[in-house]
Amino acid sequence: MQDAGLYMRTNAMKRKLNDDTTMDGIMRETPAAIRVVLQHGMLCVGCPIASFHTVSDAAREHDLDEEQLRCDLQTAIESGDVD
Repeated sequence: MQDAGLYMRTNAMKRKLNDDTTMDGIMRETPAAIRVVLQHGMLCVGCPIASFHTVSDAAREHDLDEEQLRCDLQTAIESGDVD
């Protein structure tokens, strides 16, 4: 069961990132996202700020292309590797 504050929404059986998505929420719900986070050089795994940072916040803090990060995370979500 998902908490109301988590990032995923089901729409016609497709899971999608929400603007309120936190990095912690993504990694908890979609283990494949951890690989994406690490490939982007981010150290969000185990970071105490991850539960507060949205994808936008994290991209800004790490000077990353937000659109590319979202695309890569969405691909991981759609891969089906979820809890």
